[in-house]
Amino acid sequence: MSVVRVDDGERRRALDLVEYAADDSGAADGIRPLDEAATMALARDGLAGASLWIARDDEGETDEGFALLRGSSLDLVVAPRGRRRGLGTALAEAALSEAPADVTAWSHADHPGARRLASRLGLRPTRELWVMERAAGHVDVPTVEGVTIRGYRDADADEVLRVNAAAFAHHPEQGSMDRANLAERMAEPWFDPAGLLVADAGDRLLAFHWTKQHSAELGEVYVVAVDPVAQGSGLGRAVTAAGLEHLAGLGVGRIILYVESDNAAAVATYSRLGFSHTQTHVQYSRSPE
Repeated sequence: MSVVRVDDGERRRALDLVEYAADDSGAADGIRPLDEAATMALARDGLAGASLWIARDDEGETDEGFALLRGSSLDLVVAPRGRRRGLGTALAEAALSEAPADVTAWSHADHPGARRLASRLGLRPTRELWVMERAAGHVDVPTVEGVTIRGYRDADADEVLRVNAAAFAHHPEQGSMDRANLAERMAEPWFDPAGLLVADAGDRLLAFHWTKQHSAELGEVYVVAVDPVAQGSGLGRAVTAAGLEHLAGLGVGRIILYVESDNAAAVATYSRLGFSHTQTHVQYSRSPE
């Protein structure tokens, strides 16, 4: 088994491994090992400003895993068939030797193997992202005076970006969305303008709820953003409920969402709407010397 650094021409191999590990058949996990931002960056930008290591079998023909380092963000994937053979350690050590002091890495679904590996490498849990879920069904949509909740229009792009930046000013991933990233997400096959619900106050937008339909069975509360000037007005609950109604109308059976575990206000809102905590994703950071 060997760990080799590869160039941009071989990044397709890493994307293929992501799909294999996410496949819910056979021995694979059924959980995507990369988040959406990392997957889109690898597919779109390639290795511009990033480094990629791939672990291969002794014949050099079968890929067993990879490590992707983008700035201070480390992603590590080992195919189920290649686990418990030291590949995760070898890949992580190769990437960490070049990583900055503030390196972080996600463990999706808090895999016990990732916990053990992080401990061996001196990484400690510093952030938790919860997955919450509920059955789809009718939800009463409260009204907010002076606001109309409607589907997205092309002229809304700048306002959606403004609200997003204000709502997620301190969020390390979502808050950085720009027009190019917005256009990229809207180019995805799942995008439906009717599923991006905006709260229109006439002269500006005050909130939005971007829904996502993964399959005939599964929908997602993709992004809920409220302009800080409108927080406390009930708009968050209103646009969330409007999105849930939209997803229920599509016929999905389950709806999921992702929320920071320490965002007590959001967790409380989602709990009142019938969501329950079902899974935890953990971010690890390098422990101080």
